[in-house]
Amino acid sequence: MSIAALLAIALSVSSPVARPEVKDIDAFTRKAMARVEIVPGLSVAVVQGPDVVMTAGYGVADLRTGKTVDADTCFYIASATKAFTALSIARMAGRGELSLDAPVKTWIGSSPLPADIASSTSLDDLLSHRSGLDNASISFRAAYSGAHTPRTMSALLADTRRSYPYGTFRYANTGYNLATTLIEDRFARGWRTMVDREVLRPAGMIHTTARIDQARRRMVVAAGHMPGPDGRMTVSPLQKINATMQSAGGLVSTARDMARWLQLQLNDGVVDGRRVFPPGLVASTHHRLVSQQAAFGPYTRDGYGLGWQTGRYGDEVLIHHFGNFAGSRTHVSFMPERGLGVAVMANEDALAGEVVDLLANYIYDRFAGRSDLEAYYEGELATLTARRDKRMKGLTASRAERAARPWSLARPTKAYVGAYQNPSMGRIDIAENDGLMVVTIGPMSSRAEAATDPESVRVELIPLTGQIIRFEAPGQLIYDGQTYVRQ
Repeated sequence: MSIAALLAIALSVSSPVARPEVKDIDAFTRKAMARVEIVPGLSVAVVQGPDVVMTAGYGVADLRTGKTVDADTCFYIASATKAFTALSIARMAGRGELSLDAPVKTWIGSSPLPADIASSTSLDDLLSHRSGLDNASISFRAAYSGAHTPRTMSALLADTRRSYPYGTFRYANTGYNLATTLIEDRFARGWRTMVDREVLRPAGMIHTTARIDQARRRMVVAAGHMPGPDGRMTVSPLQKINATMQSAGGLVSTARDMARWLQLQLNDGVVDGRRVFPPGLVASTHHRLVSQQAAFGPYTRDGYGLGWQTGRYGDEVLIHHFGNFAGSRTHVSFMPERGLGVAVMANEDALAGEVVDLLANYIYDRFAGRSDLEAYYEGELATLTARRDKRMKGLTASRAERAARPWSLARPTKAYVGAYQNPSMGRIDIAENDGLMVVTIGPMSSRAEAATDPESVRVELIPLTGQIIRFEAPGQLIYDGQTYVRQ
């Protein structure tokens, strides 16, 4: 069955709601899904003050199964996880277990983290991306290879370096990975357990979890999708596993649960008339800790707090965090002054992932009573579909150009086969399959393509994102600036 036919079936299952705003949002979402075509499924949550205005699902969670999306379908929320991790740590700090603003040396005890860094870096620094620190090995293992244990990550703290000036905003996963590695080292409490105990259970978010393997057994979990070699949408070859669900991007959630999350943000820790978190705790995570001057699509960004971007949409203050990874895209935002919040999650990113932002913007503008709403968003849909077509055309041309490249390895493929090791980064496996070179790192695997430089190949371990592997002396390769030696 075609994706259009699947969408036609799934769109009919979204729950109708009487409020005029919701009827308009539902109608526009259906229109957007039909026009964009290539996004298999998405879910929407809208909150106003203490009330859930709307939770709904559209399309399908997985093109292989045709399972429809509803308000209880799980989507990978990627970097929107950071706000959950930061709130968990803030709650521990509120009880005095650790300190947000003091140097981490005051609470970590004996640690491999370099002493000069421990004495000059706080959790606030790490969680607001102003620490200036880098640790490629911890971040890579946490999010991509999945090759880690608590002992491994603790030892790798020694690799932490300051790579840019302290106090400068630089968005990355590193600060969150370092913070939760230090916490696990000190308290023997993994980040999953911490987020469960400190946030998810108190909030009643029963379908939100970092244990994606369990989620797939008991719930419908949307798979990330991407354009395949023939241009048709297919399930991404890279999907998250438990070992790569990490503190900077490691939760799946549903529209119904994200509505609760937005209620907590807008009402300072109160949901269903019940106080879940101490007064001021949730609001404290929204305060800007570091400044920035940036734009992301129609949004301006002026700072970053504890897991939240601060900025504006038009003239309105917008606290927000987005996320994307290998065919998944998430938009989570709220306007504190208007008491309005929106979450949109989709299972496609590369060609039309901005549809989640477009739907959120429509919702904010619909509630604001924008006079030219339908005409304006008709134009925005046209722009999005034109961008989709341009990207697809560029991708097709790029794939054709790469297929025509001459092979640049001087020796037969079998001469390169083996397991290559880097002490900090871990292992890369090179294999031969039906005469083709296949490169694997943990759950990531890619057929090698010709590269432009001698003794090099191109791989897409992260789908639609090319990486170069260069073979140097016999039994040695360079990947992402790191040297790996064949064992």
